Amino acid sequence: MAIAIAALIPQEIHFVMTGELTYPGKWYAPLGRFFSKIVLHRAARVYGFTTMPPMPPRLKDVEARAQSVRRVLDAARREKNVIIGLAPEGGDHPTGEIALPASGAGRFALLLAAAGLQFVPVGIYESDGALCLNFGAAYELHVASGLSTDEKDKAAATIVMSRIAALLPESLRGEFNHG
Repeated sequence: MAIAIAALIPQEIHFVMTGELTYPGKWYAPLGRFFSKIVLHRAARVYGFTTMPPMPPRLKDVEARAQSVRRVLDAARREKNVIIGLAPEGGDHPTGEIALPASGAGRFALLLAAAGLQFVPVGIYESDGALCLNFGAAYELHVASGLSTDEKDKAAATIVMSRIAALLPESLRGEFNHG
């Protein structure tokens, strides 16, 4: 997905990518995690991407996740006209439908918004053997004031995912299928 987006955008994109594949429930998970971590971190270093610990969040990754968030925010504040590329879900849903991301994704989006970034949703899916990309209009992310931290997180994540869902076929919109 990142390659397809980068091929269409004539500006450098600072992608946020997973730092490890987890292979849940697979017998080869420990080996897969080990080797994927090496390969993905090297790829991120070569291309200037930021790695993020895998989703769903694991307690052992709290500090690494915080460091990754700080690196992305530093890039957002330091680089003029920066484009940050990220997949807010941080994983794939078994049915292919989109779903609400894990806790913290909305807070991260709000931090990016506070750094002055706008959001451009991209719906990416396959249809008849072709990769389809639909780009939506840029928007500023705002949530109602007076909400608790958790409510702001969920509200922001819901806005982001609803904007993406609107660019997907109805069969992939999951809980965001509002017509």
